[in-house]
Amino acid sequence: LITGASSGIGLELARLFAKDGYNLVLVARNRSKLESLGKELRSEYQVQVTVMVQDLVDPSTPRTIARQLADQSIIVDVLVNNAGTQVYGEFAEADLDEQLALVQVNMAALIALTHLLLPGMIRRGRGRILNVGSTGSFAPGPLNAVYCASKGAVLSFSQAIGAELTGTGVTVTALCPGATNTAFIARHGMQDVRIFRNAMAPGRVAQIGYRAMQRGRPIVVTGFSNQLQVLSFQLMAPFLGWTPPAWLMAIGKLFMGRTQANKTQVQQI
Repeated sequence: LITGASSGIGLELARLFAKDGYNLVLVARNRSKLESLGKELRSEYQVQVTVMVQDLVDPSTPRTIARQLADQSIIVDVLVNNAGTQVYGEFAEADLDEQLALVQVNMAALIALTHLLLPGMIRRGRGRILNVGSTGSFAPGPLNAVYCASKGAVLSFSQAIGAELTGTGVTVTALCPGATNTAFIARHGMQDVRIFRNAMAPGRVAQIGYRAMQRGRPIVVTGFSNQLQVLSFQLMAPFLGWTPPAWLMAIGKLFMGRTQANKTQVQQI
């Protein structure tokens, strides 16, 4: 089961799973894109594809998905929590409802789906969970404050339950990409945000995450430059205490800033 499967990393992961013979449950809000992808994967790889048009902003959606799976006797051996929302801009100026929706999609829905589907994996003694975090999981992000906070929670949650699941046959992998060249960059006018200048292709991110998940790796950061960035955060952590220094905040704001005027932008997969 893959959330946010209609575009970007989720779509590329769906193709990788289908190529390896997995039957799929694709979840997203865009019916036409989901149905088109389902038709493509059925035709090319002869796998079963179930489409669920659902909006994870609604807190009841994870339970609705679980009921639909039970009604159709679908057993989920792999859960990919990929769906995400991004609110870009100054925290004080961004719409509160949009930021709370981000928390619901990026954190609450991920936790709920994991809680609903994990017990079955434990009973069967097998399972894989892939949670999509970010390099923003490792440090605060000015102009991306709530997003980075939510992705930090995804990483912490993934590590914690991964430790709890030792010996059960179920593994948890946190995929932490840096800037990724998905459609929302152009759709929401973020081409001039500095961090997206050298964004990685979503297909490459998906491949790295897919391999790491199959190997049961707890964390994977995509790309050498992103790995260096995360390593620098980790090396400095013992010297920072709980409050990152001004230079780290300045660097974060520089990379997330625009080359021109800042605007608040919203993106949901």
